[in-house]
Amino acid sequence: MPHALLVSGSLGQGHDVMARACADSLEARGWTTSTVDAMALLGQRAGNAGEAVFRRLLDLPGVYDAFHFSALRPGARIALLADAAARRRLVPAVRALLAEQRPELVVSVFATATSAVNHLRGDPPAFRHLVLCTDVTPHRLWVQDGTDLFLVTSEVAACGVRRYRPDAPVAVLPAPLRAPFYHPPSRAEARERLGLPPDARCVLLMSGAWGLGPLARTAAELADAGPHVLAVAGSNTELERRLRRAATHRPRLHPFGWTDQVPALMAAADLVVTSSGDTCSEARALGRRLLLLDVVQGHGRDNLQHELELGHADVVSARPTEVVRSALTALTRPEPSPSPGATPDGWRTGFTAALARVGLA
Repeated sequence: MPHALLVSGSLGQGHDVMARACADSLEARGWTTSTVDAMALLGQRAGNAGEAVFRRLLDLPGVYDAFHFSALRPGARIALLADAAARRRLVPAVRALLAEQRPELVVSVFATATSAVNHLRGDPPAFRHLVLCTDVTPHRLWVQDGTDLFLVTSEVAACGVRRYRPDAPVAVLPAPLRAPFYHPPSRAEARERLGLPPDARCVLLMSGAWGLGPLARTAAELADAGPHVLAVAGSNTELERRLRRAATHRPRLHPFGWTDQVPALMAAADLVVTSSGDTCSEARALGRRLLLLDVVQGHGRDNLQHELELGHADVVSARPTEVVRSALTALTRPEPSPSPGATPDGWRTGFTAALARVGLA
């Protein structure tokens, strides 16, 4: 059976979701797959240091914005040097994986991996290399010479790729969703499962796997204002503790840590308050209005603007009082219809066509 190696990255959950979507599609066609974490391939010390630096950049207002827009996007010298340093660490680990697994296909869903993979393709290439990026404006490190095909989820992103490689082969596909979002429960079913009143106003509050922003205060103030609040902390254990403390005397506040119930939580909600990212595609698939928290710097600013352009979304700062005011107003607005493209067929058809373009049909 043909084999594919998928290279993800542990900075947030979105990369793993995209890797899983590719793996599911390939396995349905008879392929075997394996997925590796590029951050882990850097080595424990370097990987942990890289994650710590990224988190610190996000914590400092404007710092990651400056790095993204002045270094990553134009491909400034500092960004290319950082990429070269990561490539030197990744090449030996990736070479060992390629020798062991001998894949016909490598799919990179994390920018740090792309140049290392292309460095090892050989002449003639020993495998095909696809890059999948769901950001609306891929930065310079995503777009490396040697990639066979770039998979993006909007025409704007295709233009972003061609900024660096005017002749780049690009395919625009619908954003893949986690399988439960293709067959979600009804609002009534989800509320019954979660023990929520069938006719109450309900808000889902989350902000990525790391729980960015002052979500505990926001959840408390929003619950005090009347709606039921489903607050998800993700992997942020300190935020989960704060949410559970705030919920002890607030019956309308329902805290969650890391959970696989997000499809049901979203189905139960009237409004999804979240940061920009792949959660937005999931909310649109279920026909839920979005209130976007402006908390993700750099590529998050671009993604947020794109979501606003798609409609049925508003934006607000992360200040709790402003979130409450905007959420209460958003709850009075009409609910959109589920996205017509939110079916597995759109992604599967596009991914099959992408494989055919690189000779792997």
